[in-house]
Amino acid sequence: MKKAQSDTLGFVPQKDIVYNKLLPYADRLDEESNDILSKIKGNLGRAVQLREIWPGVLFWTRKLSTYMRLYGRKFSKEDHVLFIKLLYELVTIPKLEISMMQGLSRLLINLLKKRELLSREDLELPWRPLYELHDRILFSKTEHLGLNWFPNSPRPRSSSKLIILKLVQRCSVESVLKTLVKSCRPYFSDSATQEMLDEWRPLFCPFDVTMQRAISYFDLFLPTTLPPELHQKGFKLWFDELINLWMSVQNLPSWEVHLVNLFARLANDNIGYIDWDPYIPKIFTRILRSLNLPVGTSQMMVPRYVTNAYDISHVVLWVSSLLGGPSKQAQAQLSGLFNSITSFFHPSNHGRWLMKLMKLLQRLPASVVRRLHRERYRKPTWLTPIPDSHKLTEDDITDFVESMMQPVLLGMFSKTGSLDAAQALQNLALMRPELVIPPVLERTYPALETLTEPHQLTATLSCMIGVARSLVSGGQRFPEGPAHMLPLLMRALPGVDPNDFSKCMITFQFIATFVTLVPLVDCSSALHERSDLTEVEREMCSASAEFEDFVLQFMDRCFALIDSSTLEQTREETETEKMTHLESLVELGLSSTFSTILTQCSLDIFKVALEKVFNFATTNIFETRVSGRMVADMCRAASKCHPAESLKMFVPHCCNQINQIAANEEVFNEEELDKELMWNLQLLSEVTRVDGHKILPYRSDLVQILQLTLRLKCKQGYTLACNLLHHILRSSVLIYPTEYCSVPGGFHQPINDYMPIKDWGRPGDLWNLDIRWHVPSVEETSFAFYLLDLILQPELQRLQRFAQGEQDMNRDDVLQSLTIIQHCLLGAGGLMPPLKGEPIPELVHSMVNLDETTLYTGVAYDESRENYRDAICSVMRQLLHYILEHSEDDTKSLFSIIKIISDLMHFKGSHKHEFDSRWKSFNLVKKSMENRLHGRKQHIRALLIDRVMLQHELRKLTVEGCQYRSIHQELMRDLLRLSTSTYSQVRSRAQNVLFTALGTYNFCCRDLIPHILQFLNPDNGSVTQQQFKGALYCLLGNHSGVCLANLHDWDCIALTWPAVVRSGLSSAMSLEKPSIVRLFDDLADKIHRQYETIGIDFSIPGDCCDVAKRLMVTGNPFPKEPVVSEEEASEGLKRQDLKSSESVEKYKQLIGDLLGCLSNRNMPWKYEQISIGFLSLLLRDDQQLPPPAVSFFVKSLNHDSLYVRKVAISAVAGIMKQIKRPHKKVPVSPSELCEEKMPSGIIAGDRPDNQWLQYNSSNLPRTQQDWDRCVFVEKTHWGYYCWPRKLMMYAPLEEQPKQNLTRDEMTEREQIIFDHFSDPVFINQFIEFLSLEDRKGKDKFSPRRFCLFKGLFRNFSDAFLPVLQPHMERLVSDSHESKQRCVAEIISGLIRGCKHWSYTKVESLWELLCPLLRTALSNITVETYADWGTCIATACESRDPRKLHRLFEMLMESPVNGEGGSFVDACRLYVLQGGLAQQEWRVPELLHRLLQYLEPKLTQVYKNVRERIGSVLTYIFMIDVNLPNTQPTTSPRISDFTERILLQLKPLTVGDEEIQNHVVEENEVGEQDERTQAIKLLKTVLKWLIASAGRSFSTAVPEQIRLLPLLFKIAPVENDDSYDELKRDAKTCLSLMSQGLLYPEQIPMVLRALQEIAGSSSWHARYTVLTYLQIMVFYNLFTFMSDQKAVNDVRALVISLLEDEQLEVREMAATTLSGFLQCNFLSMDAPMQAHFEALCKTCLPKKRKRELGSIVDTIPSADLVRRHAGVLGLSACILSSPYDVPTWMPQLLMDLSAHLNDTQPIEMTVKKTLSNFRRTHHDNWQQHKQQFTDDQLLVLTDLLVSPCYYA
Repeated sequence: MKKAQSDTLGFVPQKDIVYNKLLPYADRLDEESNDILSKIKGNLGRAVQLREIWPGVLFWTRKLSTYMRLYGRKFSKEDHVLFIKLLYELVTIPKLEISMMQGLSRLLINLLKKRELLSREDLELPWRPLYELHDRILFSKTEHLGLNWFPNSPRPRSSSKLIILKLVQRCSVESVLKTLVKSCRPYFSDSATQEMLDEWRPLFCPFDVTMQRAISYFDLFLPTTLPPELHQKGFKLWFDELINLWMSVQNLPSWEVHLVNLFARLANDNIGYIDWDPYIPKIFTRILRSLNLPVGTSQMMVPRYVTNAYDISHVVLWVSSLLGGPSKQAQAQLSGLFNSITSFFHPSNHGRWLMKLMKLLQRLPASVVRRLHRERYRKPTWLTPIPDSHKLTEDDITDFVESMMQPVLLGMFSKTGSLDAAQALQNLALMRPELVIPPVLERTYPALETLTEPHQLTATLSCMIGVARSLVSGGQRFPEGPAHMLPLLMRALPGVDPNDFSKCMITFQFIATFVTLVPLVDCSSALHERSDLTEVEREMCSASAEFEDFVLQFMDRCFALIDSSTLEQTREETETEKMTHLESLVELGLSSTFSTILTQCSLDIFKVALEKVFNFATTNIFETRVSGRMVADMCRAASKCHPAESLKMFVPHCCNQINQIAANEEVFNEEELDKELMWNLQLLSEVTRVDGHKILPYRSDLVQILQLTLRLKCKQGYTLACNLLHHILRSSVLIYPTEYCSVPGGFHQPINDYMPIKDWGRPGDLWNLDIRWHVPSVEETSFAFYLLDLILQPELQRLQRFAQGEQDMNRDDVLQSLTIIQHCLLGAGGLMPPLKGEPIPELVHSMVNLDETTLYTGVAYDESRENYRDAICSVMRQLLHYILEHSEDDTKSLFSIIKIISDLMHFKGSHKHEFDSRWKSFNLVKKSMENRLHGRKQHIRALLIDRVMLQHELRKLTVEGCQYRSIHQELMRDLLRLSTSTYSQVRSRAQNVLFTALGTYNFCCRDLIPHILQFLNPDNGSVTQQQFKGALYCLLGNHSGVCLANLHDWDCIALTWPAVVRSGLSSAMSLEKPSIVRLFDDLADKIHRQYETIGIDFSIPGDCCDVAKRLMVTGNPFPKEPVVSEEEASEGLKRQDLKSSESVEKYKQLIGDLLGCLSNRNMPWKYEQISIGFLSLLLRDDQQLPPPAVSFFVKSLNHDSLYVRKVAISAVAGIMKQIKRPHKKVPVSPSELCEEKMPSGIIAGDRPDNQWLQYNSSNLPRTQQDWDRCVFVEKTHWGYYCWPRKLMMYAPLEEQPKQNLTRDEMTEREQIIFDHFSDPVFINQFIEFLSLEDRKGKDKFSPRRFCLFKGLFRNFSDAFLPVLQPHMERLVSDSHESKQRCVAEIISGLIRGCKHWSYTKVESLWELLCPLLRTALSNITVETYADWGTCIATACESRDPRKLHRLFEMLMESPVNGEGGSFVDACRLYVLQGGLAQQEWRVPELLHRLLQYLEPKLTQVYKNVRERIGSVLTYIFMIDVNLPNTQPTTSPRISDFTERILLQLKPLTVGDEEIQNHVVEENEVGEQDERTQAIKLLKTVLKWLIASAGRSFSTAVPEQIRLLPLLFKIAPVENDDSYDELKRDAKTCLSLMSQGLLYPEQIPMVLRALQEIAGSSSWHARYTVLTYLQIMVFYNLFTFMSDQKAVNDVRALVISLLEDEQLEVREMAATTLSGFLQCNFLSMDAPMQAHFEALCKTCLPKKRKRELGSIVDTIPSADLVRRHAGVLGLSACILSSPYDVPTWMPQLLMDLSAHLNDTQPIEMTVKKTLSNFRRTHHDNWQQHKQQFTDDQLLVLTDLLVSPCYYA
């Protein structure tokens, strides 16, 4: 096959679309594709060499993507590589406009998508250009200033394309870029890994945002598919470093997710080359934690655990890659994981975690199937194969399936629906049908019997549909599968139920799925004729005798359904034309299921069914709306399957009936037609939708009927006749397959030669599909033309005479004629050639050819006949103009004309929206029945035929780049006229057609825009309000099409934007009409949302041209276009430069026009605002704003309108960035900066070679020469992990641009700003506005204003300080929040803006600022403290601490001094914390000083100060991390601090008395006793522990353990919020600590501490140990389980606490034990059971007779406690299996029931246990009963049924 093809093509195609070879005209396609490909190569190559990126390159790359859609990758390997290289060069052009970059990226992604086609030898791509592109866009430095606008709104592209590319992504730039990098990743060079590490390792600083950036780059870029011999250059360079980092991070920072994604990908690409075993328990522990399941009772969630949880799809990938291999450890842990979370899947549990669990369930089997496919069935490619030692064995698969079955079976009935479980079952059944299908069947049969639980039925049926294919095809694993098929089908029949809609739909789907897979042929005769059948086959043969019965019963059910749907009673009066939505769904389900059944029937069964349906249809008369449609559909299904037999019955019958009734003359003029006539007409029109050849014998009858009925007066009547006409024409002229059986050739051979049961569940064979196509014969075509001449011609002539005023017609007649024409066009559109006309010249200028390509779709147009398309077109235009002149209110006719115009332009035999919905449903069916395990397109035959048909339709609908001809121009002018006509419905329909047309023809928007804008022109006085609105809607566009107001092109924007603004002066505009105001809002909003910065620089670099040259001279097919000559090339260069300079001119002109509009006095305010909004979009970073606009924005800072002021502030901040003079940077080698030598390996943290960066008060730049000598490093992350090769530093002051220019030295733009800001009046007004309230209580520190001030002080140094100083002094002393906020914004801008000032200026600045800040901090209030915090944090961000030493020293003076009360203290700490947190690891000295200062003050009285101190302590100790390769920090360490604290807490740890909260008396003077001090200290320490739980990177477990005993002592047991703060905090603290992630070596320490506390005298502490233990074990489950000693210790601890003297502790121990058993942490083994049984048998002392008055003995005896412990143990075992009955349970229940009459508290425990048992097992009691013997059941029934009160 391949060989023959490569001869005709001249090359071996990479991978073409196989379905093309099955089309009826397949032999013509090779020639056609070669022709198109050579044109693409030639023109694309020329366009690049002529440097014409638009339209040339974009036009031809779009052609290339269309080519790939139609033919796949049908080009040679050389061409493939060249296309990729060319596009890679184009995508990475630095100045390329973003929207173009996105389009080209999508094509490049598509070229790279099948990576098996190109190996690393064929292609190598550099990684750095992609990184620069990524960095430039995602981390744009100018986007936040409004100098770059990136598309972020999801742009809907046309749907079919999307589906075909399957790139269903959010169409934002970000996802396109990410997908692009993923596609290029396999082709990065060998040395790329090392280069990337060198580039991004210096960004590693866990306290900094750059960490997130570095790790996300690693996740995205690091190549993991290198061959094994290159692993040394690949992952081995970084694996240990990153996995250790991941292992040691404990609190889920946001970058951990990226690490997990990276490891998952690495594991999947290198199965068998990495030993994961040492990490597996840790991996599974972290996965379990990431599911965020609730454990224990009162659990506090750390919010970031939820937001930063792992992405399930990557977790699944990782787990499925770990399975298998020699050690089998991963499977053991996975089973453990599912065992521990199974009970969460039970339908009675529900929570926000459920979605994640269901996703895990659904995706894991799919991932394992994908892996199996890769190991066993995929063709070997250049990618590294999995070594045999690590392939999944049969046992591995069985273990995997078994571990998943229980959760999946529970998940079937989940609250989120059964879809996830059904998909999981589908994949599991592919691997092990014998394990998966029986339990599903067990649930399905009862569900089919029960009537009371409909949800159970829908759930089980949808799961059965998933496993249908595995069930029916049997195979050696599950041979008895097919035997279940008939019982299931028969039992499903009652589901066709008119009263329950969802049940009805799922039943239809169920029946259709099974019937598609199985030929319904009665093979029972084979039992006698053949002796070679196996047992199962014999069973299947005898069962198949029931097929006929099944079909007939199904039909009876359907007839009943239809009878109950004849809604005559309810519908007749209201005359609703349509079916309701539900009815139309049922109709669809019914007709498709019925047609599937008939397709799969043998001829005998078919004949019986046909007879039955014929009788039903002809003996009743149905109304044509609802039930009639359903019956007609069933008849259509019959006639489609076997047209000859069916038409013989239906056509003569219907024709006779119609002729009889129509013999009566009056019928023709009746308004309400006879029901019988209507029904027969409807039936006839549906039955004729069959193979065209089979209709020919009846043509004379049908033509006669058409002539009779098309002239009926009744609208319903003639519409049905039109449908008949439409269907006859369609059947005759289209190409379509005529049968969809599951076996080629149908089932009509005799049984002896052919056994249908062998074909159950058989996939179609792509190479022998044997599709029967209907291709129109000459006879059919001439019949179609005969019909058109007979019917269409007269109608056209009548309408033409009417339009010329020669003949009168009333409106109904016009509408009738139009309806007939429309149906002729719909029926025979495929025969009519497209409209003719001259191409419109000179819309755009191009040096490359921009012609359309025509595709052959099986129709050769007959040029000799009249082209009815042109004829209809000319008549319609005349008629349209006539109606618009004379009777514009005839909207029905106008609707019809609009529809006809749309079809004239686009309809070639199928509609786009129909194609889209068919494509969607094809994909759904494919998904529900595909076999992912074997792959290779093993779909069922009907599906494959459908796909070929879709390929044919796709070719018909591909209208990419149609030429815009004169006829289209005229039609679009007509549509525009309709779009601006009087009636809104006409307008909106015409607009929709217009939008479609705009997207179809090349460059037609340019032709139409001026015509639309005329309606908005204020000088045009004749415009009506309707025309004005219509024109605005045309500019707005619909949600999926083109938005004319916002085309990415300077020519268009320069026209539309000023026109929109000027329309404010038009006479038709009125702001009183809300609809118009809303329109303008929508328009402005859409432009703002969709605008992306439009390119100005259109240059193509030389490298692209070289690749393009090679494209033009290599390989077959050889381009016919001439190679570019020198003259052309230089002409192209000239053009390119000219285009760029013209763009700049248009840009300036547009700004000039908008400013012109703004200067008009009469412009309403609304338009002024729209215009200013447009201007703000036009700021860019590669072109400075023209001076008039700068002047306008600076003046607008003092505009009256708040909106304008806000826009102006942003704009001026952006302008500041534009006019900033660049500061020179020089590369410095870090080793020269410090005297120390660099470390050899990787050592992070505080080292000798980065010590000079740290703040050191003895070495601060306090003099001019110190300042000059000091090397300032502004970014906080440099030097923490390792140094970059070259550090870019600012050059010395002499080489930087001059500061304090005089006015004459400034540029024009600088002068404008300088003049305004030096003017005191302007500044007064400006500050006045800035210090106003905007929204009371909602205002925050504004980053925009900060950017504005930063820019002012950066660009003009201290020129404006003198004018601003008095204002700042005034504002600081005013305590109003808006005034304080304003001065905070100025100060932070000042501090950041003085980055490059000289030493003297900085000194004088601090002289001014320090007093101001002191005043501010003493005036701080509740409203303003957050703003001051932001102010200082912003000021310190990315600044060298040594530069800001004055600020830090001032803040450190005395943060907590009690002046101004506790509140001011807390605020000062907050502000200080903001500054220090920004500095991270570079200020250890300040942190030490602060800690020293705070320690004596930890015993604070006030809660707010305590909380603040807690938060500050978190930041002080943040740097003390336990990460790999990290030096011990020089910042404060937790361990030292804890030592000191424990000393002070001594008074609380000795002694056993209750610790009471200390309430402060106001008048207390003098030293309080130690104990009180200790309590106050403890409160602060608790605040610190709580605050650090979610923030630090590693938890200081050893230190926390030492505080545990204290916390256990305080924490209360009950859940009660009335407790005081101390107890509540202790409880929260314990809850957070118990959730922490533990390293394996920390587990013994924690357990020791817990054992110690369990021996304490306070029962509260013992009780709390248990709750702590529950959460701790679950959240570290696999780490615990991998340490056998720890498991034994936990078990001993719980069992010992079961015998505690305090009842509450015992009960809690039982709950804990039950939980551990339930999550399989402990197992119920014989010794444990024996232990409990022994305890139960403890004898109790006899009750002594007591006197009534004596004191009751309250302390229970030791024996009672032991006996109770035994009972509790048994009870825990029983409660640990809430949803099933294990083998040991019945016996334990018997043991337990023996204690029902013991003394309290035993009796109570037994009763509770039994009632719980009853509650949880009640649902499935029928199944659970079988585990018990009859005697046991008797006892149980006695126990569980409550005694009767009346006995």
